[in-house]
Amino acid sequence: MLSIFWKEVNTFFSSLIGYIVIGVFLILTGLLMFVFPSTSLLNYQYATLDQLFDMAPNIFMFLIPAITMRSFAEEQQNGTIELLATRPIHDFSIISGKYFANLLLVVFALIPTLLYYYTVYQLGEPIGNLDTGAILGSYIGLFFLSGVFVAIGIFASSITDNQITSFILATFLCFVVHWGFYFFSSLPIFFGKVDDVVQMIGIDYHYASISRGVIDSRDVIYFLSLIGVFLMLTLVSLERRKW
Repeated sequence: MLSIFWKEVNTFFSSLIGYIVIGVFLILTGLLMFVFPSTSLLNYQYATLDQLFDMAPNIFMFLIPAITMRSFAEEQQNGTIELLATRPIHDFSIISGKYFANLLLVVFALIPTLLYYYTVYQLGEPIGNLDTGAILGSYIGLFFLSGVFVAIGIFASSITDNQITSFILATFLCFVVHWGFYFFSSLPIFFGKVDDVVQMIGIDYHYASISRGVIDSRDVIYFLSLIGVFLMLTLVSLERRKW
């Protein structure tokens, strides 16, 4: 697994892929946080990073599929997937190596946003007057959400040899898993507590729960389970070539 992991990391940073992904994310969040009047924290009456955590999932919905679309699609297109298969390494180790490499790139994109926290911390009146617990919870929630999106992207890349198709499919699945159940719950066919149950299936419900600063084991189990489901689907997708 480690050999696959380091190979993917080196691929990201030996080309422009890693730098473009990190740069695009920081530019978009920087514009939203400080430039655009409707979302600029400078126009708020209190110190908050809500803009970052509200917009980051929507940015990641497109950015992470762009990162992961080459994971297996490129291997299948070039025929190198068979070389990987002949190595003395289990398919799940290959998936894990690629998964953690892609997730590491997302983490690298998040680390510079700590500068936003320092900025808001200094802008508070008095200095430091902000809800650090909620911000920490939001970062944890964003990390788990990123983990799910990466797992979805890896899965989408494993079922096609076309990177564009992989990107579109991963973006669609990320949208459905994140926002889809929220919109479904508002349909008139769901009433009583059923709409709440439908909404709880989606990521947004659990992401908002963690963002309050309370780490509930049910939310953590939800995210880990969802990651596990898509990684297992990826394993099944790779195993199909042996059928």
